[in-house]
Amino acid sequence: MTYARLADIPEPIDMVDIFRAPAAVPGIVDEALRLVPLPKVIWMQLGVRHDEAAARAEAAGIKVVMNRCPKIEYGKLSGEIGWTGVNSGVLSSKKPLMRQGFQSFGVRQK
Repeated sequence: MTYARLADIPEPIDMVDIFRAPAAVPGIVDEALRLVPLPKVIWMQLGVRHDEAAARAEAAGIKVVMNRCPKIEYGKLSGEIGWTGVNSGVLSSKKPLMRQGFQSFGVRQK
């Protein structure tokens, strides 16, 4: 489903993921601050940063992540960064092993 506004989403929102230019961030943060309950996290994708809007969200108790990609960060934390198709920048002569984790679950089921 797609929604025109955050307020149109019928369930509580855990994370607002912003894929827009930095100039659009203040309006999206203002919209998120009007939600009840408040989202737990506002995440701004790679290349997206707005310090003033982030400070307003943090003052309201919302965690803010800027200039990061959830897929890349998940891969780093789960040890599956190479499996997700992201170049980790580490060269190795060893074949990477598929580790235990959510992303490998579907592959292991086949």
